[in-house]
Amino acid sequence: MKSDIEVKRIAKEVLKNEADALLKLIDYIDDDFVKSVQLIFESKGRVVITGVGKSAIIAQKIVATMNSTGTPSIYMHAADAIHGDLGNIQQDDVVICISKSGTTPEVKVLIPLIKNFGNKIIAITGNMTSNLATSADFVLNATIDVEACPNNLAPTTSTTAQLAIGDALAVCLLNLKSFSSTDFAKYHPGGALGKKLYLRVGEVADRNEKPSVKLTDNLKAVIVEISANRLGAAAVVENGGLKGVITDGDLRRMLSGSVDFDTITAADIMSKSPKSIDYDSLAVEALKVMKMHNISQLIVLKEGQYAGLIHIHDLIREGIL
Repeated sequence: MKSDIEVKRIAKEVLKNEADALLKLIDYIDDDFVKSVQLIFESKGRVVITGVGKSAIIAQKIVATMNSTGTPSIYMHAADAIHGDLGNIQQDDVVICISKSGTTPEVKVLIPLIKNFGNKIIAITGNMTSNLATSADFVLNATIDVEACPNNLAPTTSTTAQLAIGDALAVCLLNLKSFSSTDFAKYHPGGALGKKLYLRVGEVADRNEKPSVKLTDNLKAVIVEISANRLGAAAVVENGGLKGVITDGDLRRMLSGSVDFDTITAADIMSKSPKSIDYDSLAVEALKVMKMHNISQLIVLKEGQYAGLIHIHDLIREGIL
């Protein structure tokens, strides 16, 4: 086992190698890159991305990125393509072929078949004189000096370069399409990122009980209401209108003082200016308010009327925090 110092040195060297390679890619962004973006943007079809080995894995990731940012894409393994999957390619599709060497046997066989269909081909390759580079309509240069692998064999820096070019394509297309955060949420409805963009306070609050007491309710009624609903608070309501809030913290502070338990009412304990949020606000806004005021629950109002409570635990459960 190598020493801790040696392991850290190797890791830093790998990252520096890959970072330097990415910086060099900046100089490779040329007219072919611009034309590739325009081609995909103006296409009426999808983007079909293909490759073999590690390049195939990168192809899958680029497909996922493009799909999630509004550019319809599919993955096609180059070996499977020449054994029947060519049927995936439709008339208006644009094909991106990824290969470090540009001479992979499956890709060499695939290229003329795609050209016979009349589809445009974009190459992402590290060999600008390869069969793939000279056959493609547009070439995106992914040349690297050396792999991070000490034997210069395992695809490491080269796949990082391919991935970065794919990200650059996807983000350029995202900008051309004016793809907004609302659009993003449509494609990520089940994830935490999407929830931050679409989940509303009301959707969360409606799943909770709506603890409330009247101004004249006694201490026992207040304690029972807060305890029964397990949200750490109860709104003080009169004719649907919010008058205040009582939290478990308010109860603790009250109990630490000298009070007449027989005569105290909700009106005596409540905070008269509770923090609140509108029913239609985004849940992520509720989190911001809680953090700003260092509180764990918020009153929810709908058209000015008490509509429930939202607790920070609700937001944790939803993955917002």
